[in-house]
Amino acid sequence: MTEQPTSHEGRQPLAARPQERTRPRSEATGGSSVPPPAGPPQDLAGTARREGDRLRFVGAATRRIARGIDLDEIVLGLCRATVPTFSDAILVYLRSPLPVGDERPVSPFVLRLRRTDRLRLAGEDSDPGTVPLPVVDPQTDLMPAAELCEVRSGGALSEVLRGVRPVFGDSAAARAALPELLGADRTVPSGHRAILAPLRGRRRVIGAAVFLRRPDRPAFEPNDLLVAAQLATHTALGIDKAVLYGREAYIADELQRTMLPDSLPQPTGVRLASRYLPAAETARVGGDWYDAIPLPGSRVALVVGDVMGHSMTSAAIMGQLRTTAQTLAGLDLPPQEVLHHLDEQAQRLGTDRMATCLYAVYDPVSHRITIANAGHPPPILLHLGGRAEVLRVPPGAPIGVGGVDFEAVELDAPAGATLLLYTDGLVESRLRDVWTGIEQLRERLAATAQLTGPDHSPPLEALCDDVLDVLGPGDRDDDIALLAARFDGIAPSDVAYWFLEPEDAAPGRARRLARRALTRWGLEELSDSVELLVSEVVTNAVRYAERPVTLRLLRTDVLRCEVGDDSPQLPRQRRARDTDEGGRGLFLVNRLARRWGATRLSTGKVVWFELPTPA
Repeated sequence: MTEQPTSHEGRQPLAARPQERTRPRSEATGGSSVPPPAGPPQDLAGTARREGDRLRFVGAATRRIARGIDLDEIVLGLCRATVPTFSDAILVYLRSPLPVGDERPVSPFVLRLRRTDRLRLAGEDSDPGTVPLPVVDPQTDLMPAAELCEVRSGGALSEVLRGVRPVFGDSAAARAALPELLGADRTVPSGHRAILAPLRGRRRVIGAAVFLRRPDRPAFEPNDLLVAAQLATHTALGIDKAVLYGREAYIADELQRTMLPDSLPQPTGVRLASRYLPAAETARVGGDWYDAIPLPGSRVALVVGDVMGHSMTSAAIMGQLRTTAQTLAGLDLPPQEVLHHLDEQAQRLGTDRMATCLYAVYDPVSHRITIANAGHPPPILLHLGGRAEVLRVPPGAPIGVGGVDFEAVELDAPAGATLLLYTDGLVESRLRDVWTGIEQLRERLAATAQLTGPDHSPPLEALCDDVLDVLGPGDRDDDIALLAARFDGIAPSDVAYWFLEPEDAAPGRARRLARRALTRWGLEELSDSVELLVSEVVTNAVRYAERPVTLRLLRTDVLRCEVGDDSPQLPRQRRARDTDEGGRGLFLVNRLARRWGATRLSTGKVVWFELPTPA
């Protein structure tokens, strides 16, 4: 955490009571712990009244400090609670860096002056009528101070901090420690009164606070040391908890974000965009996730899910379900089968491990999309003309319920349309039910599309940003995962598809068919490379296949060739010996193709390669 230096000063306090102003200085400075002799009844009443005011101040100040959640809020709460009521200025020094938990801090350690009033807008406070706080320059104002201070072992400042108890600024210990804290050439200005209070957390001293009063204020009393000790203790314990919570929240947030994809793939025929928003700063750990998984045949699987709850457990379950979904997608299972296996996995993870999930597979060649739903909000399809449609997909039961079947539907996915997948945090809140939110989202999408005209689709990234604006201020109670897919598709004229019988003549026929397709597309200069690679891949497929072999060519920004057969055994590249008659096919594919790969399917496998097309 990078820390800003902090000091604090407020207005002149209200006038002190006459009893406080007429108190002799020798008594006010607290040089003796013996209380003054009892006086007339009115003096006893005044003392009781002052003690009651002091107790009420301590109660209000500690409550204000305790309201802070993060480090800056706690230090700012201490500053605003004490200035100008208790002191005219305050300096707060904290370790740099602050130790977290049980870690061993470095020694000697460094104290850094903090200035939280510069980290907030003036007057920003939850209490009505609060006076805006001025910005104080510690170099020129009431309390000059150094930005950094090294606490040397055995030094005067080290001894004061080790003693934990606050001390008056004119005590022998403070007179030796304050120059070490404020700087060698800086001291408390003449006539000012100070209290030096160590800040000790649960295990160690984490800083120091200096309370200062001007000469026209009553001097600090012995009981003010108890007040300073109470304020310092509450502040230090609050800082300890805030630092520990901040570290845990950071780890949890990083854990969840590492479970989400760093970037989306760029499959052929579809453009993708995504957004993820945590629920709030105080509850950043959730179970929402999204994914886009390339599949054989230029298809892509679109996944969005939401594990119930907000905790580290939810995030961990989300990570396991996402990994399971990726594995199942690699097997090229139908969407309903993927949800069925996810349901079984959630039950293996334990009881009450429930989640909603929507799994869709888009085929850019057929311009169709197959969707299965497990208790998730329905997707919305934004057509090119501006019509927004809530797709009718059987909702199904959430994952983890067990013993239920999931149903998949196949729908048209026309070119230019945009499919929006989302979690319920986008459409549901305390102020509206989920179906009202879905209708508002549909209307927002339609209105956005109307602005771009009937022949154009709104930019995908801008559309995602506009969708998030459907939420009003304070209208977000849950995480939001958003995945948008713009369907471009692949034109039928850019696809060539054949079935080849698993016989010796298949490689020669594959070469002739590929050459004709390349001539039709004007890609004759790729003929030699494509014929050679197609021949090698088809020969390998025919060797093991028992059913017809499929050959497909796709022309997009690259030329893609796919050969499928019913054998699940994946080919492996190896280095052939000089005496071997075969084993060089994949070596040639690896040398000539820009990319290649092999994917196992439920019905066999697909081997594919890509070649760049001429400019």
